[in-house]
Amino acid sequence: MNIDQLLQLMIKSGISDIHFKADSSPLIRINGKLVSTQYEKFSADAVAKIAFSLMSEPQRELFEQENELDFAYSIANVARFRVNVYKQKNSVALTLRVIPLETKDIRELHLPEEVLNKLANESRGLILVAGVTGSGKTTTLNALLRMINERHTYNIITVEDPIEYYHVDKKSSISQREIGCDTRSYKNALKYVLRQDPDVVVIGEMREFEAISAGISAAETGHLVLSTIHTIDAVQTIDRIIDSYPPHQQRQARIQISNVLKCVLAQRLCTTADGTGLIPATEVLMGTSFVRKLILENKTQELYKAMENGEYYMMNTFDQSLLKLFKAGAITFEEVMDKASNPEDLQLKLRGISQTKG
Repeated sequence: MNIDQLLQLMIKSGISDIHFKADSSPLIRINGKLVSTQYEKFSADAVAKIAFSLMSEPQRELFEQENELDFAYSIANVARFRVNVYKQKNSVALTLRVIPLETKDIRELHLPEEVLNKLANESRGLILVAGVTGSGKTTTLNALLRMINERHTYNIITVEDPIEYYHVDKKSSISQREIGCDTRSYKNALKYVLRQDPDVVVIGEMREFEAISAGISAAETGHLVLSTIHTIDAVQTIDRIIDSYPPHQQRQARIQISNVLKCVLAQRLCTTADGTGLIPATEVLMGTSFVRKLILENKTQELYKAMENGEYYMMNTFDQSLLKLFKAGAITFEEVMDKASNPEDLQLKLRGISQTKG
C-alpha cells in the first residue's frame, strides 16, 4: 500500500491529523482524541521514505538544511494536507493535517452567524481569529474569506505558509502567495504587499513581530487585514500583540491597535455530547469605543468584563458560549469544565442546570 492509499483509507474514518514516527504505529486524531492505529510499527527508514515521497526536490534540500519543514500535499479529488516534517531522536517524523478541498459555510461550522456576517462587510481594519493549535482558526478564517469573495469586488492578496484552502475568484480577485514558492518569507511578502493594490490582505498567521507590525500598518492605511494568531483567548491576543513590540514602542502599539481593531474571534473545539463530532465554543471581542479605550489605557484585564456585558455589541466570553452550548444539549458538563476559562465560577452557574438534566 502506498502513502496515498494509506491516507485515503484513514480519511474515510473522519480523521483530522495523522502522525508518523520511527518505531511506532501511525497515530490519528478523531473528534479531538488521539488514538493508535492497528498498523504495524514503521521503521525509521519507512517514515523517512514516506516524508521524502511527499516533498519536491527543492523541499527535500531545504529540509536537509533546516531539519524541519512546512508544506502542503494534495491527493487529487480527495483532500489536501498541511504537512510538518521534523527530526526527533535523529530520525524523521511527520504530522499531516487534513484540509477539506472546499471551505465550509459558517452554518456548517456552527460559527456565530451574526458576527461573521458583520465582519464580512467590513471594508477596513484588523480582524483576528485566535486559538490554540487544532482549534480550527484557519478553517474559520477561510470561511470568512469565502463570504467576502462572494459579496464584494475586492483585490485580495493572501500570504500563507503553506496555502491550505484554494479559493476561486467569485466577485473578488484572489491572489494566493505561498512562502517558499511564491515569496521568500512573510517579511518579504508584506514589505511589498501594499504595492499590489490590495483591498484585503490575508496573513496566514501572525507568528512574528514583522508580520504583526506589517499587518497593523496595512490596517492603518485603510485596508482590511485578516489573520490568525496562536493564543488561548481574546484578552491574551491583545496582550501578545502589544508585548511583541519593544518596550519603548508599546505605547504606540496600543494606539495603533485601538485605532484598527474590528474583532478578535477566539475559538476552542469541543467534543459533541454524542461523541461523534466537534463544535466550536467562541469568544468575541469587538472593537467598540469602550474596548478601544481600555486597550489605549493599558487596562486589558478589564476586557473580559467588557465581553461579558457586551451582548448588545455581539460580544461574549468563552464561558458564556460554553453555557449556551450546554443548555442546548450540544456538549456535556465534563466538556464544559474542561474548556472553561473560569471553571469554578461556571460550575456554580451550571450546578442547577446539570441537576435538573440529571
